[in-house]
Amino acid sequence: MSNNEFLLLIALMTLSTVVGRGFFFLFAQSVRMPDWLQHALSFVPAVALAAILAPDLLLSGGVLVEPWKNIRLLAGIAAVLFFLKTRHLLGTLVFGMACFTLLRLIS
Repeated sequence: MSNNEFLLLIALMTLSTVVGRGFFFLFAQSVRMPDWLQHALSFVPAVALAAILAPDLLLSGGVLVEPWKNIRLLAGIAAVLFFLKTRHLLGTLVFGMACFTLLRLIS
């Protein structure tokens, strides 16, 4: 690709991003999202986090690891249980990393 084609590609990607993200800002008064859609969008951060974490917790080198041998999954489960009991985010991070380190040292 030539330099002009790259510049055109960057300009078109910029335009599509601005239009896509700015649509609701430009037409906020005239467009109202249905309540069911607003409710569904409230789950997007949790789903995105799960999509990021699941491969790291379940796979090792692209291969599914047995749950009883997977120290990342075991430490993640322990961290989730800790969070459900305490609702303390920083404590959950510290507890999860401590569990992971302990399991790594034991195995």
